[in-house]
Amino acid sequence: MHTVFARLDEPPALAAVGIGVHGPAGRVDEFELPELWQLHLYGYDADLTVAGTHHAIRPGRISLIPPGTRSRYAYRGRSEHLYVHLRMATTGIPRSVPVIQDAGPESAALKARLLQGLNAWPNTPARATAEVWAALWRVAELAPPRGGSGPVDSGQPSHPAVAAAAALIEARLAEPLTVPGIARTVGISHNHLTRLFRSATGETVVGYIRARRMERARHFLLATTMSIPAIAVSVGIPDLQAFNKACRHELGAAPRAVRAAQSVR
Repeated sequence: MHTVFARLDEPPALAAVGIGVHGPAGRVDEFELPELWQLHLYGYDADLTVAGTHHAIRPGRISLIPPGTRSRYAYRGRSEHLYVHLRMATTGIPRSVPVIQDAGPESAALKARLLQGLNAWPNTPARATAEVWAALWRVAELAPPRGGSGPVDSGQPSHPAVAAAAALIEARLAEPLTVPGIARTVGISHNHLTRLFRSATGETVVGYIRARRMERARHFLLATTMSIPAIAVSVGIPDLQAFNKACRHELGAAPRAVRAAQSVR
């Protein structure tokens, strides 16, 4: 698969957002943008050649082409697509993204994001940037990274089922969570989820849940004045004795001591 490396840890700088109309003036366009990335969401059939590699354009496919790359479009009639021309961040974790891929069920959401960006551009460029940045993250996460491993030091699970399970855990930390229940929700077996999670994160699902609960507890203890019983409930450990024990084990001190240590710094 033909891929590029995009850096998304910082928002892009937009140069243009619009709807491109091609075909009536000629069935072939060949060009490059020397300094800008191109993001296109397609609603038609055509052929695209990027740096000598052929790709088929179909409705619902999306492409991301880096600066200085020669592109050749062969249209079959009037063709309209949403486009964004932008500068990507030059620092941060590089993420491998296919040059063109099928957005599948994400196509409608991506189209909505890009249309919001178009509507905001250029009167409220900050809003347009936010919409395009969110769309870029969706594009980067459409396909799992090649080789089954995520970006180095990204801290994020890479396998789709593991990513779905991690998102579910994050959304439901305040609720009772079981590994079989999580596995059912993401559509795989208990044992398969356990193996995938260990491979992707280096720990068990239960260990991951515990770590996320304690990280959230640490945040509430240090950054808020919430009562300790309320914090315990908010992280899914409503039993105060169990919460105290978990804090001592994971954070190195009882909840009140964790909070007190912050206050004296």
